[in-house]
Amino acid sequence: MPSTTVRIAMNGVTGRMGHHQHLVRSLLALRDQGGLALADGTVILPEPVLVGRSAPKLRALAARHNLPHWSCDLDAVLGDDSIDLYFDAQVTAAREEAVKKAIAAGKPLYVEKPTASSLTGALELARLAREAGVKNGVVQDKLFLPGLRKLRRLVEGGFFGRILSVRGEFGYWVFEGDWQPAQRPSWNYRAEDGGGIAADMFPHWEYVLHELFGPVRSVQAHITTHIPRRWDESGTPYEATADDAAYGILELAGGIVAQINSSWAVRVHRDELLEFQVDGTEGSAVAGLRHCRVQHRAATPRPVWNPDLPASATFRDQWQEVPDNGTFDNAFKAQWELFLRHVLRDGPWRWDLAAGARGVQLAALALRSSAEGRRLPVGDPAAPEPTP
Repeated sequence: MPSTTVRIAMNGVTGRMGHHQHLVRSLLALRDQGGLALADGTVILPEPVLVGRSAPKLRALAARHNLPHWSCDLDAVLGDDSIDLYFDAQVTAAREEAVKKAIAAGKPLYVEKPTASSLTGALELARLAREAGVKNGVVQDKLFLPGLRKLRRLVEGGFFGRILSVRGEFGYWVFEGDWQPAQRPSWNYRAEDGGGIAADMFPHWEYVLHELFGPVRSVQAHITTHIPRRWDESGTPYEATADDAAYGILELAGGIVAQINSSWAVRVHRDELLEFQVDGTEGSAVAGLRHCRVQHRAATPRPVWNPDLPASATFRDQWQEVPDNGTFDNAFKAQWELFLRHVLRDGPWRWDLAAGARGVQLAALALRSSAEGRRLPVGDPAAPEPTP
């Protein structure tokens, strides 16, 4: 069976997400399983080339995973004709310049979101890639989670009838860093470094809603910083200049109403860190990262409000688990496989930089909605904004 080595420049993989999800659980997992088999029988063997700013961190990471090639010189890596693809998981503030360099070098590119710090920057990246004719993709991993794949199955099968509403709850308590180390890097809480939960999570909600239920037509949000003082990785206190909670109401095409709460200042009282409840005329579902439960119209119990008596039923027991009906791989790895097939064999692909710009637009409009205290329309991000 013929094999082809694909050399992938991976920028920013010393960070948590880039290291664990993209390097270890995606490309190294592909390598360890013997490669990615294409329809024509060719096996693709990914070869990561680590790129970053810290030589000690890169050297240690390369040694840990038996990777011979790493560099702190992005220009030299992009100028290397043997590099087949560029991947970017850096902090948002550093991404735009690096992606422009990759486009100028003619490299197919795959990037984390948000793709840029502003809508203008995101649209510029999409334009440059289109004009250069380079294949490009944006990570939209939540679409490939087992729970949301089951939810998509229900939507496409017509289970809900007419969908009325979507309720999303995401988040957990991120320790302030004084008496327990924080689970997220300190830059997440500094606006000057591209931090903020709205900029981080609204791009996710845009593609989830767009793909499963329809385009977002309007947004009204309240965005705040609940925890104003935190401690960084060295134990030094700092003032949080970025938001840590965002509460949004979004209207979708067809009149569906979505309410999504995102917070790093909430203690979890649900089955998973992310859950969506979808209610329709024929049935409802609650989907998380892995599980999905349903309640059909014909099996809906008859609750009666009586605060003077204890509840006689356990509401969670009245729902039915949706079966896996298959094996679900790591969500990041599944999208990597699709992108590699797209780059190498023109496989289907729709999650490009233009799609990424929609996420940046929604985050920007949510922040503006919160600042101005009003609902804002959401249109084509590439179209001129209408005059109020």
